[in-house]
Amino acid sequence: MSHYSPLVAALITLVLTRYILSSKVANKIQDVPNERSLHSTPVPRIGGVSLMVGLLSGWALMFDSLAWWVVLPLLGLLLVSLLDDIHNLPVKQRLLVHLMASAILVGGSGLFAQQGVVIAVAVLLLTVWMTNLYNFMDGSDGLAGGMALFGFTFYGIAALLAHNTPLALLNFCIAAAAAGFLYYNFHPAKIFMGDSGSIPLGFLAAAMGVWGWQQGDWAMWFPLLVFSPFIVDASITLVKRALRGAKVTEAHREHYYQRAIQMGWGHRNVALIEYALMLAVGVSALSAMHEALPGLVFIVWGAVYASIMLILDARWKKLKRDNHD
Repeated sequence: MSHYSPLVAALITLVLTRYILSSKVANKIQDVPNERSLHSTPVPRIGGVSLMVGLLSGWALMFDSLAWWVVLPLLGLLLVSLLDDIHNLPVKQRLLVHLMASAILVGGSGLFAQQGVVIAVAVLLLTVWMTNLYNFMDGSDGLAGGMALFGFTFYGIAALLAHNTPLALLNFCIAAAAAGFLYYNFHPAKIFMGDSGSIPLGFLAAAMGVWGWQQGDWAMWFPLLVFSPFIVDASITLVKRALRGAKVTEAHREHYYQRAIQMGWGHRNVALIEYALMLAVGVSALSAMHEALPGLVFIVWGAVYASIMLILDARWKKLKRDNHD
């Protein structure tokens, strides 16, 4: 039955998302446009619930393959993030829960004993960052869902190449649930995933990456490269805001994908360009997944990302000058 788990995840996500859209809940829990938004009308933001229920339904068929230190913090993050979608919880409370979830992952997986304190603490902090940056990057139709589809699919393929079928199917369940959600989230989006989807997905990007690394299925850099389209955009934007003294926790529209949309590229085009980038990154990561540190791959992608950001920065400055004139 476990081989049907991705199909179950996709179908349940698809059906439940449709049900939510036709229910009263869709009108009660909405993403109302603000200074960070790229949409102009309220959109239901509870799609993450259907995505997570679909994922967990698929995982239920693989109960013996699950790790408590992934499932337990995932459920906690889902619950708190749903409450945040409804009640807008304070940032400090959310960060505390993210830190606790990351601590459970690091402690439960045995990283302290296997890798030492320094690496374990580094993984903990990276997990907290990954959990949050995924939420930062969930601001355009089809973007976060697409990253989940591509990112976890490549995790799954890598696990298959390493002959770890259970881990592969667990990752394919996440990708399949994302595909079911994308049916209603691709532009023009009828529903957003909200924090209840983006926060758990960010955690899973880190958690499943750590799991595969621990089992020797891939090198420690592999998850970072697979999810680098999100990691680079969110991290560079945060650093730039911090350097000029802006509040890093404040809502904004300065991510590169947000500026591309504001420059007229459109949600659909930005999503498709990001998909192409995710595909290329994933293929290159697979090609070198067992190398200790593929210097050439990182140099090439470093140059690609730097070029993209320089081009977008230059065009953004020109747009600002033209509008000012």
